[in-house]
Amino acid sequence: MMRATQNSAFGMVGLGLRREMLDELLAHTPKQIDFMEVAPENWLKLGGRFKKQFKTLTDANNFVCHGLSLSIGSPEPLDIEFVKSLKTFFDQHNIKLFSEHLSYCSGKGHMYDLMPIPFTEDAIAHVVPRIKQVQDILARQIAIENVSYYAAPGQQLSELEFTNTILEQADCKLLLDVNNIYVNSINHDYNAEAFLLGLPSKRIAYGHVAGHYNEADDLIVDTHGADVIDPVWDLLDKAYQAHGVFPTLLERDFNIPSINTLTKELDIIHDLQNKQLCASPTQQLA
Repeated sequence: MMRATQNSAFGMVGLGLRREMLDELLAHTPKQIDFMEVAPENWLKLGGRFKKQFKTLTDANNFVCHGLSLSIGSPEPLDIEFVKSLKTFFDQHNIKLFSEHLSYCSGKGHMYDLMPIPFTEDAIAHVVPRIKQVQDILARQIAIENVSYYAAPGQQLSELEFTNTILEQADCKLLLDVNNIYVNSINHDYNAEAFLLGLPSKRIAYGHVAGHYNEADDLIVDTHGADVIDPVWDLLDKAYQAHGVFPTLLERDFNIPSINTLTKELDIIHDLQNKQLCASPTQQLA
């Protein structure tokens, strides 16, 4: 059944900002872009021209942040000073929402990759208070992203059970990465639509779509370096049908084409959203 449309304080269609895009977007921000997303780690310590250009964009547009190095599942203590620096950055640039990966990237040192958290009760008991601590310091609710993973060591729970339990116990939002659901469904041979339907609509803050790389018939790598494929668009359409229309952002990290080319994919997001809204106009929220 079609559910009510999710409200958004920052718009409905977004694009992940990369430095390669700065000049084009400063000259002209296409109408298809309601909001942009950055990894705060890539902009926190920038000075000079890049800092001024970034501030020009954040003054004129809605922005969200998607973190890379909070390492919410790490056995090491949270980097409190880093979290405090994020709060300052968010205040400076009027960041509407902060999200992080449900993963870890540090232990005894930094691994420069996003590693899966074991789907166990012990991991839940470890991660939940860390998310709450981050939310307390930032004085805002954060979103946690369902990640792509290539192994599930010591698995006791399903990915869906694990994710939903953390969302509920930590009282945080969900960044619903549609491409990651598709990637995991191929790599781990599960039903992508069933996983999608099992997620809590009320927790969805916004979504991601992206391209990926087919390493083999049964192995896909989440690269964000190619166009979004039709099965992922179809899954996004099903997500809107199941959960209502929610803000959705296009990620493109490598092989970055012109902004005019990227807007063609943004048009697809707009079209899918409009299709659902036209199908059930009375379901929209004010």
